[in-house]
Amino acid sequence: MPDISLTMVVVLCLAALAAGWIDAVVGGGGLLLLPALLLGLPNSGSAAQYALGTNKAVAIVGTTGAAVTYARKAPVDVRTAIRIGLAALAGSTAGAFVATGMSTEILKPVVMVVLLGVGTFVIMKPAFGTAPSTEPVSPRRVLAAIGLAGLGIGFYDGLVGPGTGTFLVLALTALLHLDLVSASATAKIINCCTNAGALATFAWKGTVYWQLAALMAVFNLVGAMAGARTALKKGSGFVRGVLLTVVFALVAKLAYDFWL
Repeated sequence: MPDISLTMVVVLCLAALAAGWIDAVVGGGGLLLLPALLLGLPNSGSAAQYALGTNKAVAIVGTTGAAVTYARKAPVDVRTAIRIGLAALAGSTAGAFVATGMSTEILKPVVMVVLLGVGTFVIMKPAFGTAPSTEPVSPRRVLAAIGLAGLGIGFYDGLVGPGTGTFLVLALTALLHLDLVSASATAKIINCCTNAGALATFAWKGTVYWQLAALMAVFNLVGAMAGARTALKKGSGFVRGVLLTVVFALVAKLAYDFWL
């Protein structure tokens, strides 16, 4: 365990609980969990690496729990989700490799513009993702999902990171004609693949506080399973509202990081 107070451990566990709920509903739990770890862990030259590693160790537990909860009650094409997930694993590995040789700060304004466009689109299209399409999904669309949601967003996850789950939900809804609940369920399976790859890397580097991660993971799992159940119960309209909230929170977070 890192040398932190009991109060901070409680705060981190509560942050993990809330992040699990947000991430299960529409993605973006890292917006809360990663900053909390950066603030709570001992300040040292490797604090950011330990925060990233511990974050992945916590998140993979909640993501897996949410994926299982969704898979039991939501229509999920597990085969397609795994194919996209494996592509995302390759993409995130490549993105992490590129990130070691460049500054990701230059990408933040671009991501902000894309997110604002996404938020505007969802607002202007109230029916987006409220119900699954009745038309069959062509093999071409599945390949496009593997390329964009897998390789493309996976690459972004390794390169920059914030909002990956949200981007996955939007891409899956648009490309595979899913409703937002089914897209969230599919995104969780894909996230399991990318988190596993990232966690393996951090574990190999020894930058994970395993005892703290295990404690926080329990809270993250409870939040994730509750979030998945809430999304299944409330439906796509509720997920749409959370989606817009997370999108604009991402814009605010990136703007703060870039200009302040």
